[in-house]
Amino acid sequence: MTDEQRTQPFFITFLRHGESVGNAESRWQGQSDFPLTDTGRAQARALAERWKRETQKFDLVIASPLRRAKETAEIIASTLNLDVELDPLWLERDNGDFSGLTAEEVRQNFQHPPFYTPYDSVGGDGEGDWALFLRAGQALHGLLKRDPARYLVVSHGGMLNQVMHAVMGLAPQANNAGTRFRFENTAFANLVYFPHLHRWVVDRLNDHTHWAKE
Repeated sequence: MTDEQRTQPFFITFLRHGESVGNAESRWQGQSDFPLTDTGRAQARALAERWKRETQKFDLVIASPLRRAKETAEIIASTLNLDVELDPLWLERDNGDFSGLTAEEVRQNFQHPPFYTPYDSVGGDGEGDWALFLRAGQALHGLLKRDPARYLVVSHGGMLNQVMHAVMGLAPQANNAGTRFRFENTAFANLVYFPHLHRWVVDRLNDHTHWAKE
């Protein structure tokens, strides 16, 4: 990055995918590749039309390769005439043996320790909170090594939570304690990063007014 570029801000929008089949069935999706539901596609189209009305501008869309994120990104990119770049760093948490199971199946078929640390794996050999936090930091670092621009990143609730932890400088806590950042389906956060000051500004968080639930 040149000295001139360092004075230019990054405008970053982090977006969670639309409702997926796994969401609708209350499954631990992880990296299981569930498609969007019809509702999820409607959510993505509603957001795309909102951004079109608001003349929202992006230079590039970066998306997780999982279908629920990829399809969300493609619906929005098609409406706004943008390209989509797939990046596996933005995949959802690898939740090991829990992947694709319902919450009830996980409760019934697995032992859950009374206390666990952020370093413990999830679902046998999946990513614990610390592992996901490190990958989120790697993904964020990779984004900020690009030229300053207007980026839309389409990812997943677990991953975006740890990205926000990385932005805020909040390390994962034991036993699921600490801060959580809500991302409803097709909810987004708008952030601005000033590299010459190392300053983050959070303009919006969990904005999903294009799809208000009854």
